[in-house]
Formats: sequence, structure tokens, C-alpha cells
Amino acid sequence: MRIAVTTPTGNVGRHVVATLIRAGVRPRVLLREPARLAPNVRDEVDAVQVDQYDADAVVAATEDVDALFWVDPTSGGDDPLAEYARATSSVVRAVTENRIGRVVFQSSVGAEKRHGAGEIDGLAHTETALDALGVDVTHLRCGYFFTNLELQLDALRAGTLQVILPLDQPMAWVAPRDIAEVAATRLLSPDWSGRCVQAVHGPMDLTWRRVAEILTAATGRQISVERITDDAMRTQLHQAGMPDGLVEAVVGMSTGLRENFVPEQRRTLQTTTPTTLAAWAYDHLRHQIAVAS
Repeated sequence: MRIAVTTPTGNVGRHVVATLIRAGVRPRVLLREPARLAPNVRDEVDAVQVDQYDADAVVAATEDVDALFWVDPTSGGDDPLAEYARATSSVVRAVTENRIGRVVFQSSVGAEKRHGAGEIDGLAHTETALDALGVDVTHLRCGYFFTNLELQLDALRAGTLQVILPLDQPMAWVAPRDIAEVAATRLLSPDWSGRCVQAVHGPMDLTWRRVAEILTAATGRQISVERITDDAMRTQLHQAGMPDGLVEAVVGMSTGLRENFVPEQRRTLQTTTPTTLAAWAYDHLRHQIAVAS
């Protein structure tokens, strides 16, 4: 089976690649900078330099591919939904012109709303576009990545995380490696067809208050969490250099899932994955927090 993987150096993609290699597959990996591949990976893959927004390049890079793991790229620009639309055009053309029969798409919890969830709306657009092609497609509706905490190292070192969700609102938290294992299994399994939605919810739903307790225990640092206003969060994101359109898209991912949202896929054996936040934080986060202390 010829399998192509996008974002092969990302939080999920690098684990997809490693899992496929261990399964005896030599994946074709599509990325802007092949030099970013880990040295021990380069000889085990076929790397193709590709900008995923360049539909012609994506079509050329996926010729003769049987299955595709697709992740919509983000550039941090002012109109992220337009960027998602451009990326969607690339994958639609590649699947159509190369007759790729199987796609696993990294989506998100919240995409089922289709509208009103900020940046997640871009993933919803990709889902509907892939559905219209009539190929075998699995949408991975992923929970909140553990690795998003790595974007808040300064706040963690200072001991306080600031969020705009209610502190006692539970949501799915998941390790990217667990997402990758589900993705690779789906790519390799012959036992599914048609349109599938596979939620990846992690081991348990967590509130931000519980997250603070887990991080405190795992890192040995006192970490608290406080809820701030939407406008205060907008100010923080602007100060971090985000343009207006991106700020609204990022804020919308929280505000859109804040009021009475219930994921379409409930927690079951199929949607639950094993890695706990406590284990991940102990193995990965505590070292990063300590680096610049």
C-alpha cells in the first residue's frame, strides 16, 4: 500500500510516520522543508517538498497514492478560514485527479457544528468537501491537544494559566501520539469503508480546574488557572502578534464550544485513548518548564 502523510514533522504527523515505518510501510511524506525530518527518519521515507496550498504540487506529490493522511496547514495569517479553503482545494484535487480511494483527515471536536466555532469551521469545510467526493474517508474528531500547553510555557513558569472557558466545564484532552496511532491504524486497516467519524477523546474529560491540579502534581510547581474575559484574551493574542482575523478565529474555538455544546461522538471504548495528561506532563512538560527557570 502506498501511503502519503502530510505534516510529517508535526505533533501528530511525526508519530504517524514512525508507526507506519514500524508496520513495514515506506510512507511518502509531503512537507515544505525536507531537511526538518529527523536524521533517523530520512532513509525510511520518500520525502517530497510540497506547499500544501499549491494544489498542482499536491496533485503531483500524491500520484499513485492509495491512502492519504491529510492535515490542513495553518500559516498564522489574517484570514485562516480562507487558508483552510485553499488547503481543501488542494486535497480535493489530489484525491479526485489521482483517484485516491482512502483518506484519513485530522479534524476536531466541534467540526460537527459546521459553523460558529472559529478556526474549527475551516476543518468542517474540509470534512464536507471530502464527503462530497464519495471516497472512503475517516474524520478524526480530536480533543484538545496536550501539546497546546507548550504554547503557554511562560504562563506555566509564572504559575497561572488564563482561559475563557468556564473552569468547571469538562472537555476531551488527548495526546497527539494517541491520535497518530488511531490515524495509522485507520490508514492500514481494510475493515472500514464509506464515511466514518472517529472521535479521539483521550482517556477522560477534564476541566481546566482539574488540569491545574494535574499539572501541579506532575511538574512539582504550583499552577493555578483563572478565567478571564473574552476581550482580555483578545488583548493577549494581539500583544502576541496575532492579526485581527486570526484572533477572532482562535477565540471562536472556545466561545463556539462554550454554550451547551455536546460532542457528536460520545465517550466509548472506540473513542477513548490511553495516554493520561499526568503521564504526558511528567514526561514532557516538566522538563520544558524547568529549562528557562
